[in-house]
Amino acid sequence: MHHDAPYAEQDEEQPLRVAIGFPEIGGMRKGVELPPAHEGTTSPSTAKPGQRLRVRYAKRGRMRFASHRDIARALERALRRASVPMAFSAGFSPHPKISYTGAAPTGVASEAEYLELTLAEERRPEQVRDAIDAAMPDGIDVIEVVQARTPGLNDRLQASLWRVELDGVDPDDVARAVAAYLAAENVEVERVTKKGRRRFDTRPAVLDIDVCRGPDGRGPEERHATYAILRMVVRHTTPAVRPDDVLTGLRRLTDLAPPSSPKMTRLAQGPLDEGTGAIADPFDADRTEAPSTESPESAHEETNDRRARAPRPSSSMTGPRR
Repeated sequence: MHHDAPYAEQDEEQPLRVAIGFPEIGGMRKGVELPPAHEGTTSPSTAKPGQRLRVRYAKRGRMRFASHRDIARALERALRRASVPMAFSAGFSPHPKISYTGAAPTGVASEAEYLELTLAEERRPEQVRDAIDAAMPDGIDVIEVVQARTPGLNDRLQASLWRVELDGVDPDDVARAVAAYLAAENVEVERVTKKGRRRFDTRPAVLDIDVCRGPDGRGPEERHATYAILRMVVRHTTPAVRPDDVLTGLRRLTDLAPPSSPKMTRLAQGPLDEGTGAIADPFDADRTEAPSTESPESAHEETNDRRARAPRPSSSMTGPRR
């Protein structure tokens, strides 16, 4: 592992400060010392179908600078530390069956990242959630785990709701730039991709942009004298249109250039209602297919617990205010 990675201080040389008793994990949380993860695999390689679980997690604070590869390594270590019975691929070099969908770019925070795990043994989703969350480094928080009861999670991730904070920029100037952007038929930008420099039109992917004023939950020490907040709904297209691409388009049209790097956060991603711009929860289909085997009281408590774990900014899956 690279020692300049954001979670390097929590590598094997200095174990994650957590403790997990899996499968009995009641009361365990981040912040208690845990022995180092065992290297290698502890589950047999298998090609058999296993239990599929879908995970929603957030990356916050300095962990937004972690690359997708960094987070994947941290997750695999967390799964070993938590003794989650992962299913492994067959072959000469087996690896845990983990499927990632639509990861946010490096440097971007997110409240709605998704992945899918395949387990070799049955476990309760809430048990797995608590175990993985306790073993992950600070800044990577597992919000919810559900049983995969329907196919096509990736197909449900049709659009994202983004918040972009622009310090040192007058909201009126931003509003004029946004109006020009939304009025344009096409707004082409260039970005370096894995296949080289590519030019593409960002306008078809952007459903709407709203300019917000006010503190938006930020403390006085975080506020500039002037700043603006954009909330935008962006369809998932090929190539992917990212919030920084939209900012590049705003700059090309109106010379809008924030004096400092904007802070970008994905608040939600899921099925898109083209008419209203609302983004639904992609786990809804899995929840509605679940058989009802618990009392209404326990189901209500679980719903409240899930809402309490979810961060405030992403609790609303709706699009920008019109």
